[in-house]
Amino acid sequence: MDNPKIVWGIIGCGDVTEKKSGPAFNRINNSQLMAVMRRDAAKAADYAKRHQVPLWYSDADDLLDNIDLNAIYVATPPSSHLAYALSALRKGKSVYVEKPVTLNAIEAESLLAEVKSRNGKLVVAHYRRQLPLFLKVKELVENAEIGQLRTVQLRLWQSRTPDLVTKSGGDWRTDPAVSGGGYFFDLAPHQLDLMLYFFGMPISYDGFSIIQDRDSAVADQTTGTILFNNQLVFHGSWCFNVAKENQVDSCEIVGSLGRICFSIFGNSVVIETGDGEQEFRFDHPENIQLPMISRAVEYFSGIGPNPSPIEEALVLMQIIDNFSTIRQ
Repeated sequence: MDNPKIVWGIIGCGDVTEKKSGPAFNRINNSQLMAVMRRDAAKAADYAKRHQVPLWYSDADDLLDNIDLNAIYVATPPSSHLAYALSALRKGKSVYVEKPVTLNAIEAESLLAEVKSRNGKLVVAHYRRQLPLFLKVKELVENAEIGQLRTVQLRLWQSRTPDLVTKSGGDWRTDPAVSGGGYFFDLAPHQLDLMLYFFGMPISYDGFSIIQDRDSAVADQTTGTILFNNQLVFHGSWCFNVAKENQVDSCEIVGSLGRICFSIFGNSVVIETGDGEQEFRFDHPENIQLPMISRAVEYFSGIGPNPSPIEEALVLMQIIDNFSTIRQ
């Protein structure tokens, strides 16, 4: 018997879905994007027309009531992730939800409880896990190409208007009620999730944030450490108030025999050992979330494991909450 087709509805067909994710749903076997929703009816209709989507809605409840949809992609800002994901799960639909999965760890715990109570399926859109670049990093680490792991040093220093952030109407990313708390909440989940993906669950972690620009409503500098198994120590530094010429996006994994260097938002990996230096370059997919969405379709269809479970996202949110504690 063939696996049932995964028929999708998108809640929040905004800028992030234009190229990164939206077109991917129809490029995957056994997957179809049937409906989209946005509160602005004209924009929802325009998106549906441009992307050849059969149905559009301006009310999320109307979309969720469509019995032909069996999977929902929640692509709204974080403040509404929990409500929409819970509603979809309660209607028996599988869920693919953008990062950060919720505003905080307490909300993530509620979502996990709902998934468990309903035996539901939910995948978090930590899509970098499935990109060839980061699969290569994971392979190098697991094959002990740099020996025993010693430390990880990560820096993301950006200007007050980071080039890495998707440009859209309004600056909701710096509204704590909508985003959770500044650019750290938007960009760090990609980075910290990869650390969990590479190194497993943490033994302990601690960090803090500060507001250096007193006119800011959110922290503009964050620092944190994580202790992993085998005594691997992670140090992270995030700063969102440097000059553009001082911007940095770097991650360095140091081992007893060498190091692996890459950018979370770049396209190459360099490994340096006593045998010399080797660089691996990658072209990301045009629709960068396609590999993760493909794994989500397999999971929802019952033919593959969950590529990014809520249990791991909860740990990520606990780390983010800890690192986000403001110090005066």
